[in-house]
Amino acid sequence: MQKLLTYLIPLFLLLGFVKSENPEPTQIELVTNYGTIILQLSDETPLHRDNFIKLVEAGTYDSLLFHRVIREFMIQGGDVKSKYADSVARLGSGDLPYQIPSEIVPGLFHKKGALAAARTNNPQRASSSTQFYIVQGKVQNDSLLEHNQGRINKMLSRHYGINDPAIKPLIDSLEQARTEKDTVLTRNLNLRLNSVLDNYWNFEKYEIPDAHRQVYKSLGGTPHLDQNYTVFGEVISGLEVVDAIAAVETNRQDRPINEVRILSMKIISKK
Repeated sequence: MQKLLTYLIPLFLLLGFVKSENPEPTQIELVTNYGTIILQLSDETPLHRDNFIKLVEAGTYDSLLFHRVIREFMIQGGDVKSKYADSVARLGSGDLPYQIPSEIVPGLFHKKGALAAARTNNPQRASSSTQFYIVQGKVQNDSLLEHNQGRINKMLSRHYGINDPAIKPLIDSLEQARTEKDTVLTRNLNLRLNSVLDNYWNFEKYEIPDAHRQVYKSLGGTPHLDQNYTVFGEVISGLEVVDAIAAVETNRQDRPINEVRILSMKIISKK
């Protein structure tokens, strides 16, 4: 009996170790005035995961608005200036003073319910510190998917082109013209740069995987954002709440006429 216990104790320790190495993904309860959404964060995007957890634990999102809502596209929140914003305030620029390096993972895509990071149009595709969006999108067909695949590759051509050292002298010249406020030269150089970027193909073209196509054709989503924005989680409960928010009336800036507010966020499962 003593020998059996001796062997079992290390076994239990080993099993415990294995379990701790494979915990359940982090889940977040997002409560809005339209209902509750449960989010699950991806472990494939640890920088975004850990940043989101930090912000939730700090209460950063509590009382912020979903300030940008576009039906059949997405609902966006996380502008830190939206907490006390009046009804005419222009929102969308409120972030904490840092960005998160992009974590664009091929297997994470913009299906309906995808949780992704908003960002400015920066060459590194770095994400906003706080702003996020949840995809509603729409069901796609083969024609729409081919069109969106073209949009993906057009954005990729600009991304790879603007980061190509061979094009840097042109970009530097444009920035110098802007600094000197030479409007004619700025316009001409900008036209030239856009032409170069639109026709840049020194990269491997992206093809939407068959598995993603099937999801887009059944569940729906916004495929043209793939490979350009970081997806770092998904809705596992409450898609009907996303639909309800996406259906609200908005103004010309896509801000809901009647407030859509995050009442609270909390972690309900954490590794």
